[in-house]
Amino acid sequence: MPAVDRTRPYPLANALAVVGDYWSLLVLQEVSFGVRRFNRITANTGIRPNVLAVRLRKLVEHGVLSKELYEAHPPRYEYTLTEAGRELQPVLLALTEWGERHAPRSELPTERHHDCSATLRPRATRDT
Repeated sequence: MPAVDRTRPYPLANALAVVGDYWSLLVLQEVSFGVRRFNRITANTGIRPNVLAVRLRKLVEHGVLSKELYEAHPPRYEYTLTEAGRELQPVLLALTEWGERHAPRSELPTERHHDCSATLRPRATRDT
């Protein structure tokens, strides 16, 4: 993945350098759904731990995610969306909706279930 080049007049290319790979988008979707811990992200996405570690580090370095220590020994972190990450939520929703209409169906469901068994469906909302 190319590095972000802030001197180039291609904001889309620069955005893709930060979040434009398959795994980063799925990680952002999981964190958007409230999945904050490393093991849960790997379980939900199937991403290998070494790949997830690289993606999380990159997303934190670029200010899309923040990480907070929740256990000191061994060190374990929770990941949350920053303001920049929250601004990506409508993009993730648009890609999800586009995928439902135009991309081949996969074996993975597009809806999620909360711990209380309620069905979660992502929708865009506007804070007023």
